[in-house]
Amino acid sequence: MYSPPIARLIEEFEKMPGVGRKSAVRMAFYIMSLSEGQAKNFADAILDMKKSIHLCELCQDFTDSARCPICSNPKRDSSVICVVETPKDVTAMEKTREFNGLYHVLHGVMSPIDGLGPDDIKIKELTERVVKYNVQEVIMALSPRAEGDTTALYIAKLLAPFNVRVTRIARGIPIGGDLDYVDEVTLAKALEGRQNIL
Repeated sequence: MYSPPIARLIEEFEKMPGVGRKSAVRMAFYIMSLSEGQAKNFADAILDMKKSIHLCELCQDFTDSARCPICSNPKRDSSVICVVETPKDVTAMEKTREFNGLYHVLHGVMSPIDGLGPDDIKIKELTERVVKYNVQEVIMALSPRAEGDTTALYIAKLLAPFNVRVTRIARGIPIGGDLDYVDEVTLAKALEGRQNIL
């Protein structure tokens, strides 16, 4: 239905997470509406990002320097590391403005179904950091799914000999949520993680 160059661009957009056929077509036609200079700027921005962005030598987040701005900040508490699954999770945690430690990005979780084991994600780099920098606490902030729980448990067992406190972020009912809309597992986790009022 579309000429081959447009069809190819649509196919490339469809490969992006969360982009369906209609969105891919819309984006392709947006690119077609750009002037040649604008299209070149768009393409150059993608290529420049691919050339200049790499993993932070410490936390494995994306950066354009040896260490990301968070790891380079001397005001951050380097004795506490929050372990997350993806770089997007770092952004989500930072938006809370409640965490002042450092991060470690695993770039995935262990998933035997997908063929991902401990060597396929950044676990080795985490253990090296814990030993080298005398980390006191590792907070597991992974997805509350079986794969996230398995990965958190694996890391906790791996770090046990190093006398480091391993914790997990609380789970439960979202603020403003009604109990009758909360699933049983979330409600059970909320009960499990209950705290004193006074």
